[in-house]
Amino acid sequence: MPCLHIITNLNLDGVDTNPVFSELTAAVSTIIGKPEKFVMVILKSSVPILFEGNKEAAAYAEIVSMGGIDSEVKKKLIATIGTILQSKLSIPRTRFFLKVFDTTAFSTKSKM
Repeated sequence: MPCLHIITNLNLDGVDTNPVFSELTAAVSTIIGKPEKFVMVILKSSVPILFEGNKEAAAYAEIVSMGGIDSEVKKKLIATIGTILQSKLSIPRTRFFLKVFDTTAFSTKSKM
C-alpha cells in the first residue's frame, strides 16, 4: 500500500482539495502500478516551512511503498507530484521536496 504524506505551509482552509487528492491518488497508482484502492494520501497544511531562506509556498512529502519503486519510478513520482502541486496549489516545483522509500528495497532473506 503506497502512502503519500504531503506537508505544506499553505493554509488550505476553505480550499476544495478533492481534485488534489484525486489527481495524486491516480498518479501514484499509475506510476507505482498499485490499485487506487490501496493508495493513501495525507495532506497537512499550515505547517511553518522555511525553504531557501523564505516562507513562500513550499511543500515536503514522503512516499512509502511496499515494492514498485525503482530509479525510473522515483523520477516520475517527483516530476508528476511536483506538477500536480504546482497546478493545483501553486507550489512551485522548485519549492517541493519528495523523499521516496521502498520498504522491500532492504529486505533480507531469513536463513532459518
